[in-house]
Amino acid sequence: MIEKIAEASSSPKARITGVVYLLFFLTTITAEFLIRGLVVSGDAAATANNILAHQSLFRLHFAGGLIATALYIAVTALFYGLFKPVNRSLALVAAFFSLVGCAIQAFGSLFQLAPLVLLGGSPYLSVFKVEQLQALALMFLKLNAETPDIYLVFFGLFNLLIGYLIFRSTFLPRILGALMALSGLGWLTFLLPPLANNLFTYIAVIGILAEASLMLWLLVKGVNVQRWKEQASAAGNSGVA
Repeated sequence: MIEKIAEASSSPKARITGVVYLLFFLTTITAEFLIRGLVVSGDAAATANNILAHQSLFRLHFAGGLIATALYIAVTALFYGLFKPVNRSLALVAAFFSLVGCAIQAFGSLFQLAPLVLLGGSPYLSVFKVEQLQALALMFLKLNAETPDIYLVFFGLFNLLIGYLIFRSTFLPRILGALMALSGLGWLTFLLPPLANNLFTYIAVIGILAEASLMLWLLVKGVNVQRWKEQASAAGNSGVA
């Protein structure tokens, strides 16, 4: 699939990538804003009452998360096409890591649907006490909150490789590559969750700064098309895989 999207044009789709990247950011921020305050840490009853009182917002958050994941898959495919002239093998490996991260993220989001089922009042759930159902609903939400410890490692590897590819390219500023690589190293700290949690504020700031900078550059400036074509031509002539 990635190959077909990347080969649809012989020119870089930098600004299209920037637009899709921007849509991803906007969708993610909106989805998170929708459920702000609904989940009360350690209070199963309050969380359950909030979910039942705002089911539409909760479902919109779930849908927004899936849309954001789909948009990032599109960004991944566009990045593969953009950086394939630099090193096709590394671009493919980077895309693989990103797609694995997206798959884990999408799977983890299914835990968000469980509370709606548990709290829906279905007759077959009458064997459980209300408190038990509320506790189970909160447990599934906590499971969903644990999945970033896994998928952020894969996105860290993706950012690290994209940073290297930018640094090796001739059509984007190297500072963007350095920022992306640094953000990738930050996300890799989730291999040690306690360390990542302690440093999360700094990691998140660097991550947002790196990806937002790259997104804005692609959206406003694009890439040096002539240099991109020269690098693509050189890669084709040398038979780089």
